Amino acid sequence: MAAAASTLVLLRFSPHPTLSSKPFLPLRPSPLPVRTHRLPSAAVRAALTPATDRLISAASYALPFFNSLQYGRFVFLAYPRLSLLLEPLLPVVSLYRSLPYASFVAFFALYLGVVRNPSFSHYVRFNAMQAVTLDVLLVLPLLLQRIFSPGRAGFGFQVMVWGHNLLFVFSAICFVYSLGSCVLGRTPHLPFVADAAGRQL
Repeated sequence: MAAAASTLVLLRFSPHPTLSSKPFLPLRPSPLPVRTHRLPSAAVRAALTPATDRLISAASYALPFFNSLQYGRFVFLAYPRLSLLLEPLLPVVSLYRSLPYASFVAFFALYLGVVRNPSFSHYVRFNAMQAVTLDVLLVLPLLLQRIFSPGRAGFGFQVMVWGHNLLFVFSAICFVYSLGSCVLGRTPHLPFVADAAGRQL
């Protein structure tokens, strides 16, 4: 009897479902996998950007770059060979400089005709607004120069030369980066400019 009692005790704590004290629970079917819709990658979005949007966006950055060439005179005097890189653009730059008030006309045409035109895509309008914002920022140093009049010699003149060189290099880098990004269909984000341009849209 003692052996039978010990056997019943062991069977009571057995993990077998039919002999365990826990009630038997039926197996639930495993849930079906949920399909998630993934957003297209940056490369796919770039490939889907129309060619016309790329062209208009790339051309928008010519406005601040052409207006920043005046800051590069000291760089070209120090390194004359750098002017060879601009030879393909010389006909366009000459035509741009020959037209009266070309800078103002191009500025308002880009702002009113592209940025404030809802018929263009957000990609085009953002790039145009970024180019307009960069152009406005490049005008501010000229205003400061006219106010303080650093002269043609001394420490003030040297500070002006450093400032002009820095602005030209920054503008050239922004132009090359933005042009390459627009050709590839990507969105360029310029430092100190992209956030200000995004708030205006």
